[in-house]
Parts: sequence; C-alpha cells; structure tokens
Amino acid sequence: MSRLDFTPFYRSTVGFDRLFSRLDDFVAEGAKTYPPYNIERTGEDAYRVTVAVAGFAAGDLSIETKENGLVIKGGRSERDENREFLHRGIAERAFELRFQLADHVEVSGANLENGLLHVELKRELPESKRPRQIAIGTSGTAATIEDKTVN
Repeated sequence: MSRLDFTPFYRSTVGFDRLFSRLDDFVAEGAKTYPPYNIERTGEDAYRVTVAVAGFAAGDLSIETKENGLVIKGGRSERDENREFLHRGIAERAFELRFQLADHVEVSGANLENGLLHVELKRELPESKRPRQIAIGTSGTAATIEDKTVN
C-alpha cells in the first residue's frame, strides 16, 4: 500500500501541522470494514453514526467520548465453545471504531434497535462562538458592542 507524503505541505503552511497529522493517522489506519457503519446528517447541526452490531447485546457494547474523539467498542464476554457451526457468517468478533469529532460536537444519546446501534451527535456552539451583529456608529460617536452572554 502506498503512503501519502504530506511533507511539502509542512514547508508552506503554518499552524496546520495538527491537520496533517490527523490525515496521516487516517491514511495509516485505512478504511475499517468491520463492523459496517453509516454516518448521516439528520439536521443542520445533528448527526447520527449507525453501526451494525448483529449478535451483540447492549451490555456487550460501550461508547466513550474523550476530548474530540468518539470510541465505540464491542466484545462478547460469553462464548459457548460447544456450539458446532455448519456455516458461520455472523462474525461476532470484538471491534473498536474511532471517530474524530469536530469542535463542539457532543454525543446526545444512543440506542440499540434491531441489531443497529444509533449514536446521536449534536453540534452545540457556545454563545461566544455564535455570530453576532455589530452596530455601526456615525461620525464622532463610536458604537459599543453589547455582550449578551449569560453568566
């Protein structure tokens, strides 16, 4: 597998080293195919990650957020070694999916339904980051900016 070289970008950009490190990590990790998942936009600031987790119960799954990362893990604790399979098409193997979240994106909920794990995400911009209108003063008077943040 060929590897992308981002070195030329490091020479001509300032402050983007974190972005290129993330791209490097993403390319190195490769596209994960197990378990299959969807990422969809459900609203202007709402998203949903859906993971196909056939054979897993809610107790076999864990969802963790830390900083700007989302980690979904699955692992079956009980194994019945006495089962004899004629065909085994359902993997039921342990997995770990990692997602990098944008700033101010938080998990708002999760549910397991019909073998699909739905993780709901919402972007909540703090008041200080939202657009605000600045009044324009006339000659000789300067307009003041009103701070509408809630304490």
